[in-house]
Amino acid sequence: MDDDLIKKIRSVPDFPKKGIIFRDITTLLKDGKALRQVVDMFYDRYKGMKVDKLVSVEARGFILGAALAYKLGAGFVPIRKPGKLPAATVRQEYALEYGTDSIEVHKDSIPSGDRVLIHDDLLATGGTTRAACKLVERLGGKIIGLSFLIELLFLHGRDQLPGYEIFSILKYESE
Repeated sequence: MDDDLIKKIRSVPDFPKKGIIFRDITTLLKDGKALRQVVDMFYDRYKGMKVDKLVSVEARGFILGAALAYKLGAGFVPIRKPGKLPAATVRQEYALEYGTDSIEVHKDSIPSGDRVLIHDDLLATGGTTRAACKLVERLGGKIIGLSFLIELLFLHGRDQLPGYEIFSILKYESE
């Protein structure tokens, strides 16, 4: 792991609730050199893999996801919370600690057979990413990888995503 990059991430205790340490990527994003470095690291990883679509989950996943899609020459597909996309959508529910949530994607966003890279800023428990995978696969997309800026290893999100190739740049062993 790149120690210079990890130093660019701000840790905010007790956000959004007591006992949680929030990993704030805005401090990395505002540094042009660091931003370029992480986009280039993702690009180097996926440049030879023929990515048709890069799918990202709102909102922080959009930032690096769109930059990477541009650099790869791929289309960009946003996954959003319900009611945020203007055309016909497909919805996927997923479990939270208490209750459920859901995400949506446009029905016409991924043609069957498209090679898809899913990107988000952070892998925690894996629930949101698993729901994104289900959406992509329901539309006929072939997932070639899952990429994250940050992975919280202690939450075991990888365990919820068997069979997928996962790449993360910054890894945290503990809260």
